Amino acid sequence: MKKFISAFLIILLSAISVSAAGLRVADGVVTTQVVDRAPVDEITSYPAQDGRLFCFTRIVGANTETQVTHVWLYGEREMARVTLPVGSASWRTYSSKKILAVWKGAWRVLILDEEGNEIATIPFTLL
Repeated sequence: MKKFISAFLIILLSAISVSAAGLRVADGVVTTQVVDRAPVDEITSYPAQDGRLFCFTRIVGANTETQVTHVWLYGEREMARVTLPVGSASWRTYSSKKILAVWKGAWRVLILDEEGNEIATIPFTLL
């Protein structure tokens, strides 16, 4: 019985590792709005003004429920960290960040898997 339980646990842990390792961002954009679970536009550069931007991602490859984290970076400074659930093999999700007009310059959103591995980076610039 112990061998059976040990074998079962090894298979289970392997499946969990594979589900996280297989994650990838099929679509990822910074946008001004998300409507009906889809981005309305794609921002690569945007006028620096007070407001809100969104990071939309479509995550594929999950074999089990997992999570991703959106890390909003202004230069090298972390401005926000949002952990989001991933509930199926193709999952759309998004986070948002309030932006101030004084935060001009290079930005990026890192997309991390459940173990903290970077699976994508989405850069944009506030002008």
